[in-house]
Amino acid sequence: MKKQNISKLLIVLIASVQLQSCFVAKDYKSPEVKTANLYRTDQVLDSTSIASISWDKLFTDSFLQQYINEGLANNYDVQIALESLKAAEATMKQSKQGNIPTLTGNASWVHQTYKDSDDFNQYELSGALSWEADIWGKIRSNKRASVASYLQTVAVQQAIQTQIVASIASTYYQLLALDAQVKVAEKTLINRVESVETIKALKEAGNVNEVSVKQTEAQQYATKIILKDLKYNVKIIENTLSILLGRTAGEIERGTFNSQEITANIAVGVPAALLSNRPDVVAAEFNFRRSFELTNIARSNFYPSLRVSASGGFQTIELEDWFNTKSLFASVLTGLTQPIFNQRKIKTNFEIAQANQQKAYLEFKQTLLLAGKEVSDVLADYENETEKLSIRKNQLEVLTQAANYSDELLQYGMVNYLEVLTAKDNALNTELAYITNKYNQLDAVIALYRALGGGY
Repeated sequence: MKKQNISKLLIVLIASVQLQSCFVAKDYKSPEVKTANLYRTDQVLDSTSIASISWDKLFTDSFLQQYINEGLANNYDVQIALESLKAAEATMKQSKQGNIPTLTGNASWVHQTYKDSDDFNQYELSGALSWEADIWGKIRSNKRASVASYLQTVAVQQAIQTQIVASIASTYYQLLALDAQVKVAEKTLINRVESVETIKALKEAGNVNEVSVKQTEAQQYATKIILKDLKYNVKIIENTLSILLGRTAGEIERGTFNSQEITANIAVGVPAALLSNRPDVVAAEFNFRRSFELTNIARSNFYPSLRVSASGGFQTIELEDWFNTKSLFASVLTGLTQPIFNQRKIKTNFEIAQANQQKAYLEFKQTLLLAGKEVSDVLADYENETEKLSIRKNQLEVLTQAANYSDELLQYGMVNYLEVLTAKDNALNTELAYITNKYNQLDAVIALYRALGGGY
């Protein structure tokens, strides 16, 4: 009888394997998307891209390199992402055990006391095994869905890293730009103090009136306000950079703005490279892949499942008979379970899975489209700031000359003092704007680097 049962079990198992080879879940294929003309550029495109440069080669300032390393190690967003990665990895490892049977052990003692009879004891030592045949590929699809979810988490973690690298570099350069503007304002304030002394001497000589003196003093106070605001902004940016580094707010050691230059070739590469370089695009595709596998799982629920359950062990009411053959028991249960009516739950779950799959596909296409737009925007910003920087430099030169000439002409009465004040204000504002333009150019390079998928 036992041999017959074993033969029947083997027949069922062989049949399930054959069914599994005939009915499998659909295989995933990467979605077809058009990447031609994904972003606007006048460059002749090839495979070379600034994104292929490691961040420590792009950013050569030793302080900045130190801060990026510190941020990648200590930033809380990075640490939170790493913990999410650990959780996803644990889920993936668990899903890979889906084909392995479940085995549980049990040891129990039941003691019952009766009023008019002897006490009753029952001892049991047993084990139970359960296994489901992967006929329709449901277990394999679940495994692939978990792997896709893990890889999506990896891509998200990489996206966070690229953002941290870009944020630290941008904030550091902004801090240096503010330092440079503070120096300009301090130098200008010294000149404003000298101008007040000069205008007072001219008033005593009868060349100007008291209005000119008061206007010069007001200009001096305006410069002091500019300097106060700049120093305030320095503290705010230092605090911001400290948080990015995982530190408490405080002072930041740094280099000088004039020494900063990114010499890498600003090449954008072919648009198709965004499919593999941009972590958010990669994450969006893995999300679509996960949704595809979940649809496979939902579809398999329409079909019967084959489960094999077995249990056995020793059960006795006397300890001395524990290992007696009479106390031995075993059972095997094999069967197909086919859902017939379950309030439309299976069909509803399948329709939801299909909708989620289509949603993930659309989100992937949207992410790629927005990535192309970001590259286009940042590239236009870089080109614009580069052209403005050249124009601003010329503007600064002529306004500086005008401000210098105005002091000399004033002494000879060839200009009025309002013209002098205007010339000096224009020179100051243009010099501050020049530094801002230079920072914006550097920031555009950083933004382009991140937009193309660089930084990890």
